[in-house]
Amino acid sequence: MNPQDLNAPHGGTLKGLSIVPRQKRSRAVSLELTPRQYADLEMIAIGAYSPLETFMGKSDYFSVIESMHLTDGTLWPIPIVFQFLSGQIDPTARYLELTHDLNHVATLEIDEIFKLDLELEASKIYATASQDHPGVKILYSGGDRALTGMLSLHETIRGYEGPEYLTPVQTRKAFADRNWKSVAAFQTRNPVHRAHEYLHKIALEVVDGLYLNPLVGQTKSDDVPVPARMEAYSVLLERYYPSDRTLLGVYPAAMRYAGPKEAILHAISRKNYGCTHFIVGRDHAGVGNYYSTYAAQEIFDTLPQGELDIHILKFEHSFFCSVCRQVASKRTCPHGPEFHVSLSGTKVRELLANGEGLPPEFSRPEVAEVLRRAYQT
Repeated sequence: MNPQDLNAPHGGTLKGLSIVPRQKRSRAVSLELTPRQYADLEMIAIGAYSPLETFMGKSDYFSVIESMHLTDGTLWPIPIVFQFLSGQIDPTARYLELTHDLNHVATLEIDEIFKLDLELEASKIYATASQDHPGVKILYSGGDRALTGMLSLHETIRGYEGPEYLTPVQTRKAFADRNWKSVAAFQTRNPVHRAHEYLHKIALEVVDGLYLNPLVGQTKSDDVPVPARMEAYSVLLERYYPSDRTLLGVYPAAMRYAGPKEAILHAISRKNYGCTHFIVGRDHAGVGNYYSTYAAQEIFDTLPQGELDIHILKFEHSFFCSVCRQVASKRTCPHGPEFHVSLSGTKVRELLANGEGLPPEFSRPEVAEVLRRAYQT
């Protein structure tokens, strides 16, 4: 088996940026990348946002907002633009030097500067214009201008350092080396708990391999920190999963909390990593009460057949039932909610912040201990 036997990249060809030397440019200005810009640049650079090779221009921006497609007809649910504040960049500049920690990491040759419609984007992408929504708040704070042009990379872009960092080229090789012909990806921005484990193991009954792919880009300030989450994943995989059928690799994107449309973006990215299946559970990529419980599953039913080309594994909310004495869902458990152990992320953080343990019905004890130590520290 070789990587070409896996799911084809979105758009047909896996894109990405090669590193080229820096050049002295006249009419060049520098701009420090925001966390979201850095994450978007990284996703473009490694090919996870194929077929994008740079930030979107005006025509693609409005096409995606209005039709969920690029101007060439390719399915794409969320604008990926280089957003900036009016007055932040000299309009006569020809080149934009992108810096990270004041280090020049990439150059964008400016072809087009255009005005964003933030209200339209918020309403169409996030389904709300409220700045109480964390994604909308970041959108509005980023400015109403954007630019595009040829993007040149000068060094490796990497927001996470660790052995779990895998690019789409590397995952495709890893899947092929393991002879996995079907791979289910699972995204999480929270520590894995028993209900997640239940979904993983159901998926492993029908596919060759599981790619546990936690998001490590920008998230809300109250989300569990990345190092604690990664340690929890490693402990869980080591003790409770078959090592020859699981792989842990980080997903360096920033979290937008855009619910249904972000679920499609997550599926497209995992398709680029080579995955054939993508798990979508309850309230995928949601926040608060902005999206209905299964909106992120239902949106896939609106897509024309063959347009996405990755199998969506839809799961209902699962929980530990004290009568069944196992993790179940309402499809398999006849007992009422008073017998179900199901904690919200907010409740988990509250227990940990207070130094309390997590119930074993919710979390494996090894994972609970990792999180307890992290919060104590």
